Amino acid sequence: MTAARAVVEFGLDDLRSDDVRFLEEAAKVGPLHVLVPTDRLLARQTGAAPKFPQAERFFLARSLRWVSSAEMIDESLGDSLSPVRADDTFVARGEDDPLMRQGMAAAGFAVDVVSSEDRAGFPLYQPEPLPEGAKTVVVTGCFDWVHSGHIRFFMDAAAYGPLYVVIGSDRNVRLLKGEGHPLQTEDERRYMVGSMRPVYQCLVSSGSGWMDAEPEIDVLKPTYYVVNEDGDKPEKQEFCAAHGLEYTVLQRIPHEGLPARSSTDLRGY
Repeated sequence: MTAARAVVEFGLDDLRSDDVRFLEEAAKVGPLHVLVPTDRLLARQTGAAPKFPQAERFFLARSLRWVSSAEMIDESLGDSLSPVRADDTFVARGEDDPLMRQGMAAAGFAVDVVSSEDRAGFPLYQPEPLPEGAKTVVVTGCFDWVHSGHIRFFMDAAAYGPLYVVIGSDRNVRLLKGEGHPLQTEDERRYMVGSMRPVYQCLVSSGSGWMDAEPEIDVLKPTYYVVNEDGDKPEKQEFCAAHGLEYTVLQRIPHEGLPARSSTDLRGY
């Protein structure tokens, strides 16, 4: 038998940590099925054009480890219940969609609510242990605003093996990029990166400078150190040569059908 699902209708436009925490908590109700509104429907619901197009928002939905399945919808659940099965549970945030919740309950569906208290904090994802001798991959960076470009980079890096992402600490990001950086705390950034399906585990660096992840890399002992073109630094090449790591530089190629994204452009500085 097919497992009863948890179902949410969710735009995933300008995805932030509270959104991901909601989806993680919703997934505890059952295998999570996300109904992603088309651009037309989302514009009708919000009164403004989406910041990110439907193909990109759908890609984000399928990239989150908490999401079991997703589909695009051009009619809200308030107008059509066709995407919902009889044994599904509709899940909503406590402060959102009161009329939708009432309508789903009136139609005979189970309803579950995720409150702001349920979504508090940034729980760490604990992966299953790897087989002994597994060839692993490490990437490093700030990842201050996780977007489709990052996820495509994670996908490409993870093709080499289980992927560790070591993000810069708040202290070191400020050191390298100046005041105003990062936008998000290290706990929030670690949570967001660790929620992405291609990532095996996310850690916070404990060192300084461009090789701030050196202490973590010394412990992880990965086979590959992967960077994109922007992250290619002589210090990293020298470190890999000295430590016997395979250094791989990837081109920045957006996922098929999606626009190129950069954190600098998105945050505006």
